[in-house]
Amino acid sequence: MDTILSTNHVAIAFKKTGTGTPLVMVHGTNGSHAHWNLCLPQLNQQFTVYAMERRGRGESGDASEYSIEREFEDVTALAASINSPVDILGHSFGAACVLGAAQRIPNLRRMILYEPPMLQEQQSPQRAALLDRMEEMLVKGEHEQVVVTLLRDMMNVPQAMIDRVKALPNWSDQVASTHTIPRELRQSHCYAPDLTALKQIKIPVLFMLGSNSPAFFRQTTETLQTHLPNSQVVVLEGQQHSAMLTAPELFANEIIRFLKQ
Repeated sequence: MDTILSTNHVAIAFKKTGTGTPLVMVHGTNGSHAHWNLCLPQLNQQFTVYAMERRGRGESGDASEYSIEREFEDVTALAASINSPVDILGHSFGAACVLGAAQRIPNLRRMILYEPPMLQEQQSPQRAALLDRMEEMLVKGEHEQVVVTLLRDMMNVPQAMIDRVKALPNWSDQVASTHTIPRELRQSHCYAPDLTALKQIKIPVLFMLGSNSPAFFRQTTETLQTHLPNSQVVVLEGQQHSAMLTAPELFANEIIRFLKQ
């Protein structure tokens, strides 16, 4: 892992692989740079991939207080360290980080957003109660249950898919980073307090959406697309929120198609 120093003096780790034009990949809540491993064999043939390890996990540092603004600065710092036009992909909360950073990155060429998190108007008392439960679980040391609650009760992931995820090699990494889950989910809507500001983003944007994903991801994608003038949507048939794990070839093919067209 290499590191760059973010503007707030936190070291951000990333794994650089492949050859070709640069592609920064920003994982979502409770992910890691290893979240992309299954699709990297294809992507590495086309791109130099910078798989970021977001703050608070792995070899990346953290700060005593959390703010999503610091996440925007982390993405910006990594992109600015690349001396050429750069494409950036963000998944879930990582897509929120990319959206918040987009207007700060002068060398940003294209952007891919895979199911950004809910907008403010889609928050609910039920969601707030789930976050309270997760924080109680953390206090009790029930870290694995926090991840299961996120997948099952908030993301509506079927139990069969949860069992598949638990069998993956990076499950222990997901459990180790559970302290980052509630803090991110409590700020996940803050990337777009003023949606009209997104109209200033003129670069080509691709939204990726699983055909079987919860309705709120479709609603958010449709709303955001109306504010991004140069955007398009691709539906990943038969997929939900983690196609990079469940259909890595399909996932990689859509990235290559968009970035090479």
